[in-house]
Amino acid sequence: MNRRIGFIGIILENHDCVEQVNHLISESSDIILARMGLPQRDRGVSVITLVVEATTDEVGLLTGRLGAMKGVSVKSGLAKELTGEE
Repeated sequence: MNRRIGFIGIILENHDCVEQVNHLISESSDIILARMGLPQRDRGVSVITLVVEATTDEVGLLTGRLGAMKGVSVKSGLAKELTGEE
């Protein structure tokens, strides 16, 4: 399966899960090209954006594990597969 460039957006509304989220991200470091975090402590929310190079299965595994946590919302997207005919 081919890896594609994409993103994973994570919104944390539960500060108690920060360590667990960071642990899952660390476990997936082989697919992560970049990470940006924006803590909004005064609003009780944090946003993390990951740029990834991954297969759909790899993205699905990480987003599924993150999304199963209470207070965590996740969205992702991958570039279209290139066929060489474009």
